[in-house]
Amino acid sequence: MFNASKQRPLSLDPVSVSAEVSGVPMSSTSARLKYVSLGVLVLQTTSLVLTMRYSRTLYSEGPRYLPSSAVVSAEVLKIVACMLLVFKDHSFSIRGLNRVLKEEIVNKPRLTLQLAIPSGIYTLQNNLLYVALSNLDAATYQVTYQLKILTTALFSVSMLGKRLGIYQWLSLVILMTGIALVQWPTDTASGTQLKDVTASSQLVGLLAVLVACFSSGFAGVYFEKILKETKQSVWVRNIQLGVFGLMFGLVGVFVYDGERVQENGLFQGYSNVTWAVVALQALGGLVIAAVIKYADNILKGFATSVSIILSTIISYFWLQDFDPTSVFFLGALLVIGATFLYGYESTTEVNPSKV
Repeated sequence: MFNASKQRPLSLDPVSVSAEVSGVPMSSTSARLKYVSLGVLVLQTTSLVLTMRYSRTLYSEGPRYLPSSAVVSAEVLKIVACMLLVFKDHSFSIRGLNRVLKEEIVNKPRLTLQLAIPSGIYTLQNNLLYVALSNLDAATYQVTYQLKILTTALFSVSMLGKRLGIYQWLSLVILMTGIALVQWPTDTASGTQLKDVTASSQLVGLLAVLVACFSSGFAGVYFEKILKETKQSVWVRNIQLGVFGLMFGLVGVFVYDGERVQENGLFQGYSNVTWAVVALQALGGLVIAAVIKYADNILKGFATSVSIILSTIISYFWLQDFDPTSVFFLGALLVIGATFLYGYESTTEVNPSKV
């Protein structure tokens, strides 16, 4: 999804960024940074999912926080972080910061308005992830959410004219098979009422993940299409996304949670765990994007696989909200294999002489 010579969005899913391939030998420093990036990817992805799941289902100190409020808080934090980075890039000059914001945002209203579309979709997606993790265990969510590889690939073909190789198409078929197995119904619930409630909850979570996957794929490809036609600071682009995301998020707060906000305030139910979720969601993409240029699709596939395995282990032993079956393990293995296969061909397709 990324290339060292081309700027790419920060908070997009890894499947929408092209791998960097260099014709020069990798230095020891680059090799170390490559594995550091692997650690960051695994840590951010796993901790965000598990912390969000914990905060929505198990953490019970005081009233539950509003997901719509957490989305707004994350957008504010992302805007502040990106503005500080722009400030740093211009030698800590307030005048330089103001000039960049005016030239790139105020004086380019057409481009700025174009970013309203992916921003609105990302805001919807972020809200859906809270719904999904309120109804699905972290392991099932992690595996099912890899369907975004399929949606991103399909939108890339239809919107960008990208051509997929035979092994990539094969990997998408394997991916869908694996996700279908993960969602295969089981008879682990005891009692008809509990089974009905569990099935209803899982259906809500599954629908939320599916819509999030389609929104992620479309928004990522749409954003990439815009980026190919423009040259802007990657931090400025995320400020633009964040501003629109903040506006859309506030609309969502007052449409869906307006009465509760009037009664108990916007930050009701916030705790240290809530702020951890907000920080991981806001800054995680920025941190990953800062180091992602040292990774490739094989490494990102490995990071995804490790994250799925960790989420499964922690969900079973710590959260204790997940009882894996042999069908789940088979589906998870197929998804992990499909992730590697898709990333491997997209890496080998790149001609180093043309990078």
